[in-house]
Amino acid sequence: MKNYVLSLLVENNSGVLSRVSGLFSRRGYNITSLSVGETENKNISRMTIVVFADEPTLEQIKKQLNKLINTIKITEFDYSNSIQRELILVKVKSSAKNRYQIIDVAGIFGAKIIDVISDEITLELTENENKIRSFIELLKPFGIIEFVRSGITGIEKKSI
Repeated sequence: MKNYVLSLLVENNSGVLSRVSGLFSRRGYNITSLSVGETENKNISRMTIVVFADEPTLEQIKKQLNKLINTIKITEFDYSNSIQRELILVKVKSSAKNRYQIIDVAGIFGAKIIDVISDEITLELTENENKIRSFIELLKPFGIIEFVRSGITGIEKKSI
């Protein structure tokens, strides 16, 4: 079992998200992350769904998604055929003593400092899943107060 990233083009109508998530729910498939947004065509939305499954289960999921009338296209992403990114906002405890160490970690990853108050710093980073995970690990010793992740979104690389 591993994580698979599916990119779905769907009609941009009310109830489509409910039908897709309902399909996963009814069959007991877990969605690891989900991001949805309108495309360059306002009548079409793109859903990026990460699902933890084995290959036979993934094939069932794709077949079931293809049966939904609102589904236009399904593409399975991997790192060789796509660009994947995720946004994280993270609040970290900070003091005068460790503030520059946190700023150094942010600089290593190219994270933005978006808020500073007396005892915490809020950072923003957009990167792939592995770098987000490494960023979190380096911030843990300082004391993570909370974080929020957007879920993976991606775009297919153009074939030559």
